[in-house]
Amino acid sequence: MENERKKEHIENFLKSNFKSNTLFENVYIEHFALTDLNFDEIDTSIEFLGKKLSFPLLVNAMTGGDETSFDVNEDLSRLCKNFNLAFEVGSQKVALKDEELVETFTVVNDVLDKKNILISNLSALSSFDDVKKSIEMINADAISLHLNPAQEIVQFEGDRNFFGILENIENIVKNIDVPVIVKETGCGISKKTCEKLLSVGVKYIDVSGFGGTNFIEIEDLRRTDLDFTNIYSWGIPTAKCIIDCRKISDDFTLIGSGGIKTGEDIVKAIVLGSDMVAIAGEILRYLIHGGYKFAEDYLKSLIYQTKMIMLLLGVKNIEELKKVEYKTFGKLKDICEY
Repeated sequence: MENERKKEHIENFLKSNFKSNTLFENVYIEHFALTDLNFDEIDTSIEFLGKKLSFPLLVNAMTGGDETSFDVNEDLSRLCKNFNLAFEVGSQKVALKDEELVETFTVVNDVLDKKNILISNLSALSSFDDVKKSIEMINADAISLHLNPAQEIVQFEGDRNFFGILENIENIVKNIDVPVIVKETGCGISKKTCEKLLSVGVKYIDVSGFGGTNFIEIEDLRRTDLDFTNIYSWGIPTAKCIIDCRKISDDFTLIGSGGIKTGEDIVKAIVLGSDMVAIAGEILRYLIHGGYKFAEDYLKSLIYQTKMIMLLLGVKNIEELKKVEYKTFGKLKDICEY
């Protein structure tokens, strides 16, 4: 059953222990001791999808389809409303197959209002009709189409045929009446992938690099017939994804994600070229292990850390943060294209 698989995803996410590396540790930004800013006046707001966010963060849900998902999506949407963050639901494929599961997604509409940003989520292989239904299901401001070939090929019941996926994305971009975000799911968007997406009109890309939730491991934990442990390290580190994609063009919104956990990660992702960041697994971990208040305190700390580092860099808003100079070293410098 599809809803059982979604439940297993959460369980296996909490069991997963493979240590990934974003390579943000190979990014150096310099402390500025003569900062003359007022901490309380540092502005972390941005414009995204025609609305204003208080902080450059998109909360990515990982789930939908069971009782746990109902509670998780309700709590995540509450957090997004209270902090004025963008929210993206998990894949809605399960709800398109089973109407009884629709409420595990539409629960977010009971929390969020028109001022908030809400994003639908489906596979980039989905039909145009399914994309339209997913948007209508939650009255979304945009649709996120996910690319997850590594996850699918490990998943016992996953897709095996990805023929025509770019043409499908192009058709959706050209004909759907809301913005389209294309995202990976933990293996990263390469320079070549980014170029191809931009060539068919995609204006929003979420790199979802290697360093965060590892869906190869999560799906492998569901299997007993084959072993994929030697492939857990497959993917492009998040820092490299951001650098390579941003060098192609400034004319699209780049969302840095994949292992974002701290305020320093957020700052480095934006310094490298992201317009904003996205987090899924880390918030989910706080929520599942400690409850709503635990996750709320984590977000408060995240925002404070980010503003603190901005103060220590001498920048008063996100646009100034994007212009901060940086240097790379070690493995990141070795593998990046310059």
